[in-house]
Amino acid sequence: MSLRRHTRPGALIALLLFSTSATADEPPTIPVGLDSYLQWEKWPYQRIGARAYMRSTYDRRGGNEGADASHFLYQERDDFNVSLDVEGPGVLYFARYNHWHGSPWHYEVDGTDHIVKESSTADPNKPAADSVFLPASLFPNPLAWTWSATKGADMSWVPIPFERSFRMAYSRTHYGTGYYIYHQFVRGAKLSRPIRAWDAKTPPDPEALKLIARSGTDIAPRPGTPDGDKVGVREQHGTVDLKQGETVALVKLDNAPAMIRALEFSAPRDSALALGRARLRVTWDGRPSASIDAPVALFYGSGALYNRDGREYLVKGFPIHVRYDDSRVHLACYFPMPFFRSAKVELIAASEPVPDVRWSVRTAPYRDPANHVAYFHATYADHGATPEPGKDLVLLDTRNAEGGGDWAGHLVGTSFIFSHDARLDTLEGDPRFFFDDSQTPQAQGTGTEEWGGGGDYWGGRNMTLPFAGHPIGAKDAKSAVSDLDKIESAYRFLLADLMPFAKNARIQLEHGGTNESTEHYETVAYWYGTPGHALIQTDAFQVGDEASEHAHRYVSPNASAPTEITSRYEWGPDHVKGKEVYPAHTDKGRTTTGASEFTLKIDPKNLGVLLRRKLDYAYPNQRAEVEVADARDDHEGTALKWSPAGAWYTAGSNTCVYSNPKDELGETQHVAQTSNRRFRDDEFLIPRDLTAGRSAIRVRVRFTPVDRPLFPGRPVAPLAWSEIRYTAYSYVMPDSPVSQGDAPR
Repeated sequence: MSLRRHTRPGALIALLLFSTSATADEPPTIPVGLDSYLQWEKWPYQRIGARAYMRSTYDRRGGNEGADASHFLYQERDDFNVSLDVEGPGVLYFARYNHWHGSPWHYEVDGTDHIVKESSTADPNKPAADSVFLPASLFPNPLAWTWSATKGADMSWVPIPFERSFRMAYSRTHYGTGYYIYHQFVRGAKLSRPIRAWDAKTPPDPEALKLIARSGTDIAPRPGTPDGDKVGVREQHGTVDLKQGETVALVKLDNAPAMIRALEFSAPRDSALALGRARLRVTWDGRPSASIDAPVALFYGSGALYNRDGREYLVKGFPIHVRYDDSRVHLACYFPMPFFRSAKVELIAASEPVPDVRWSVRTAPYRDPANHVAYFHATYADHGATPEPGKDLVLLDTRNAEGGGDWAGHLVGTSFIFSHDARLDTLEGDPRFFFDDSQTPQAQGTGTEEWGGGGDYWGGRNMTLPFAGHPIGAKDAKSAVSDLDKIESAYRFLLADLMPFAKNARIQLEHGGTNESTEHYETVAYWYGTPGHALIQTDAFQVGDEASEHAHRYVSPNASAPTEITSRYEWGPDHVKGKEVYPAHTDKGRTTTGASEFTLKIDPKNLGVLLRRKLDYAYPNQRAEVEVADARDDHEGTALKWSPAGAWYTAGSNTCVYSNPKDELGETQHVAQTSNRRFRDDEFLIPRDLTAGRSAIRVRVRFTPVDRPLFPGRPVAPLAWSEIRYTAYSYVMPDSPVSQGDAPR
């Protein structure tokens, strides 16, 4: 082995990109809207008080009907088929449709209806070449792309803020598939800017567009440049000849606290495959387990470094790229990666040597409190050639990661091989993500290629975009030119639409439309996480249980008698090949058409409270006004001073309306479908100003019926507020991952 290293010290001056006045007992500022892109260096920062949800047109009955298309919450009229309905302030960060299907789309922001179209809408039987979103000025590249670039999907990353409510509706329903990611925040959370409703007039900030357009280039600050010197960037680099099966410690960084800003490799083109099969391992602060431990190719967004047609880029992503020139392959990762004592970077050869591997690591000092950020992780899993029928693939379960326990952070992407045999039909599998003990997925998608930014399996073609792509893989096994060409992979990076968790995360992917595929998957989950929690469960209240109701001082004059319900959560198909996978279970709860009051314990040091409710989703469009009072007044006999906390709204029910006419311009259908999944967990964020300093709160939920039929002419279903269990979680600052003496103050 030969190892040649050279260090450029850079300029150690004040780190101006990061605040030096932040304190460990207060949360960091959350970048919102386009700030999520412009402040991308804050990718590792905790999102205390932010929640992400991914909703979609998935088959409510657990199958793959219509390829998970055209299942709507309700129809208000034939040209207003609602797929997303949210109350409270938030930001829609991402929307994906298959081609132009569904257009014109209604974006109803705070009650004002705005029409968004695709240029194929006027004559969808003759789709427009080089189609665009309309108004084009509001949905420009590189924040919006249509099927002509993505090989099958229309996608928008343009932030759509709303102050009171947001609804999305399809005017046409033929193959109306889609999924959408939005964020909501605890009132009082520290946001980089106030949420102001989208005006459907103002184009995105050109600076954000310029930044994302730099995908595939070096976006991180460099030493010897004004930006790099301003933040004190340092660089270490060297060259290594990697022998077969050898493990080489490339560098141990101990000038800390710091943040890696770039991690780059290159090798001769004829060694690209061998480099891709090597393994990258990075360990933070001497922890017992490596936090990055993955095959090089998959870590850098591609299942293999196989370049069938000699493209310049296999991956032209924003945080990661794979680029070829005449003589070498270049790999670059710009995910910011903080550490507080040390970082060890290792490369492990597979069965082939890799000569002349050049590496480079750039760092910048980190000045903020250690508990404001989280370690970067890339968790690899080889799911084997025979996945378990009926069960999702588990890409990540933080409860088992690196010794287990609680973790606070956020999911920022996936890179995955979904076939080693050029099979694309496995792409019907839905993403399902669960956060912070929820039994209902807060993220439920419509398919694997949709998650990877495509549609219709990308038509078997390859594509690469800043945040999604299908970099390698032949159209089918017959057209593959080699076994390497049969490796199919995709990637999905999350920035503005990242998904926070404060206690645990379980990232799952269905294999095939009903978990029946036997394709060989390999996956990497990218996530930020610090060991510990930012949510503490402080109380749980079982409605219908006499002792629990008494302990929580439950009062609900209009409530029904306790009723047992036997049903399921939405966890995929109940049966696969005649075998029951997810048996039903029984629980007990009540319904009310009036108001319910109860007392919950919380942490006095809370930064807001997440209230979770288990409910019977058979009752549609459940809505209540929530009020909060100090529980001490209830015990002391003082008149309660109620303060409004907002509206708690759970749109839809386990009965949806299915409309998927065969023809592009076919008439809207009115088909009611009821699933056997009545159990659902739903969340409400109680503002910090109503909870701070209190050890218990009195909560009142006052049912406010939404008198809306499933579709016009259908009788309104029975309306009520369902309550089976309430669980209270207090937001808190996570502990520092390092001892106080080593942590920045």
